[in-house]
Amino acid sequence: MTQTYTGGCQCGRVRYRFALATPEAYFCHCRMCQRATGGFAAALVNVPSSGFEWLSPPDWYASSPIARRPFCAACGTPLGFCYNDTEADDALDVTLGSLDDPAAFRPVGHFGVESLMDPWLDTSTLPRKRSDDSAALVTRWHTATGRGVPE
Repeated sequence: MTQTYTGGCQCGRVRYRFALATPEAYFCHCRMCQRATGGFAAALVNVPSSGFEWLSPPDWYASSPIARRPFCAACGTPLGFCYNDTEADDALDVTLGSLDDPAAFRPVGHFGVESLMDPWLDTSTLPRKRSDDSAALVTRWHTATGRGVPE
């Protein structure tokens, strides 16, 4: 069954929606994705172009001679990746973190493994701390907004 998903940038200027039958994502470890997202990998969802719609348009950055990346110039959110010949490839990858409900997706693979950093894959033994357990963060957030820390 096809489900509709929505997402966008942090400030809300750029929004999108798409239809997809299986909520699957993958990690891309290539150096361009690492640099474009500032992370050890990019978590991406591959979406057929035919099922994708920009509700408000993004800005675009030519990240290589063969690809471009949508982003929000107002807040800097990286929104995805696509090849310049998208019609031929018929797909767009959106960043998992830009989805309104990223928890609905599950990882199914790794790409660009020539740049994979093994120590960053299994972090299950590292200590964990909730954002709202940080008194400094809670105080700053409440002072700035009058509300609690968002989830």
